Amino acid sequence: MKNTKLIIIKYLFIFFYINTLILNAQQNLSVKLQRIKVDGVSAVVGDYVILESDIDKAIVEMESQGISAKNITRCELLGKLMEDKLYAHSAVQDSLEVSDQEIYDYVDQSIAYFTEQLGSIEKVLEFYKKPDELSFRDELFQINKIQKLSSMMQSKIVDEIEITPEEVRSFFKNIPNNELPTFGTELEISQIVMEPKVSQAEKERIINQLKSFKVDVEERGMSFSSKAVLYSQDPGSRSNGGKYTLHRKKPRMVKEFRDIAFSMQEGQISDPFKTDFGWHILLVEKIRGQELDVRHILLTPKVDEEQLEEARKLLDTLRIRIINKEITFENAAFQFSSEKETRLNGGTIINPTTGDKRFELTKMDAVLYNQIRDLKDGDLSVPFMEEDRSGLKKYKILKVTNRFDEHVADYSKDYVKIKELALKEKKLKAIKEWMAKKIKATYININRDFYDCEFSNNWRKIY
Repeated sequence: MKNTKLIIIKYLFIFFYINTLILNAQQNLSVKLQRIKVDGVSAVVGDYVILESDIDKAIVEMESQGISAKNITRCELLGKLMEDKLYAHSAVQDSLEVSDQEIYDYVDQSIAYFTEQLGSIEKVLEFYKKPDELSFRDELFQINKIQKLSSMMQSKIVDEIEITPEEVRSFFKNIPNNELPTFGTELEISQIVMEPKVSQAEKERIINQLKSFKVDVEERGMSFSSKAVLYSQDPGSRSNGGKYTLHRKKPRMVKEFRDIAFSMQEGQISDPFKTDFGWHILLVEKIRGQELDVRHILLTPKVDEEQLEEARKLLDTLRIRIINKEITFENAAFQFSSEKETRLNGGTIINPTTGDKRFELTKMDAVLYNQIRDLKDGDLSVPFMEEDRSGLKKYKILKVTNRFDEHVADYSKDYVKIKELALKEKKLKAIKEWMAKKIKATYININRDFYDCEFSNNWRKIY
C-alpha cells in the first residue's frame, strides 16, 4: 500500500503545485524563520519553500482527478514535495542548466494543446480553476522548470550506473527462497505485417506538405515546435512540440530516424524521409556530445478501403501458404513483411519494455492479447487490422512461437528480468545515499506542525 501511495504521489505534481516564494539568501536565519511563521510555510529546502497551500492544492488536485486522498497523509505529500525541491536545488548547485526559453516554449505548446482539446482558453481556465491566463502561464512555468531540474538531477545520479553479472548473481543469491519473485506466463510472438499500398499522389501530397513546413521555418521564421503541435501525427511528442532526446549509446526511435538525426548539424532541418510510421522532417535543436535534442513532424498517409482490403487478401493468401507448409513463417516474414525491424529476424517481436523476446501475458497490450490469447504454440491468427497511435492502418498475422508457463524465478531462465530487478535496486540505493548526503549538507527547516511526521527521509536531521 505504501509503495502504491508513493507512486501516486510521484506523478501528482507534474502540472499543479505552485512555488511562489523564494527566500532572499542575504537575510539571516531569524528573518527566515519569521517569514516562515507569517506566510504559513510548511518547509524550506535550500532556496525553495513549500507553502501549506501547496499541500492543500495537491489534495484538491488529486480529488479533481478522481483519486482518493483519504489514505494519503499530509506528511507523505510534504515529503514528496521536499524531494522535488531538493533535486531542483541540487541541480542549480551542480550548474545543471535549463533554458527559460525552452520552458516558455513548452508552456506555449501545453496551452495550445489544452486549448485545442477543450475548445477555448476560457474553457481551459475554467477546467483547471485558474483566474486568468497570465497566472496560469506563470504557474506552469514554475512547475515545469522545477520538474525539469528535478528530472535532470535524478538522471545525473543514476544514468551512469551499470551492473555486472557478478552483482546480478549476488543479488539473486541474497533473495530468500520463500521470497523469490514469481513470473507470470510469458509468450514469444512473431508477426507478419502487410501495409496497404499508398498511391503516388498521396506520397507526393505528404512530402510537399512537409517541404512547405520546412520553408515556413527556414525562410519565413515560423516556429518548428508550433508546426509540430498543430500538424504532427505523433501523439508521443505532439504536445511537446515534437521534441525527443536521443543518445548514441541508448537506442531510441527506429534506425532510419536515428541515422538521419545523428548525421545532421545543430539547427539543420532534414528533407522529408520515411520510416515505418510515416513521413518525417526533423530539426536538430541541440547537440551535447553523444546526446541530441531533436524535434520532428510526422505525417501518415491516407489509404482507402480498397487498398486496405487488398492488403488483407494478400496476407490471408500468405497465411494459407504457411499453414499448407509451402513456406515457413520465418521465410514469409523475411520476404513479405512490411516491417523492417521484425522481418530480419523471422518476424520475432521484441518487447519494448524489457528488450527481450518475452511478453508477460498479464501485462500484454490489450489489442495484442485479444489476438493471441486462444492460440496454441505454432498456431496462426487470422489477419486483423491494427491502427497505431499515429493513425497508420495495416494488417497483421501473429504466431506464438514459444510459451513459458508461470514459474518461480530461475537464474538461468530469467536472467534478463533478474538483472533488471538488481539494477533497479542498485539505482534506488544510489538515490537513497545521495538523498542522505544532500539532506545533511542542505539548509532545511520544517514547520513544527510536521515534527511528528514519519518521513521516509531524514528531513529533521536526527543523527
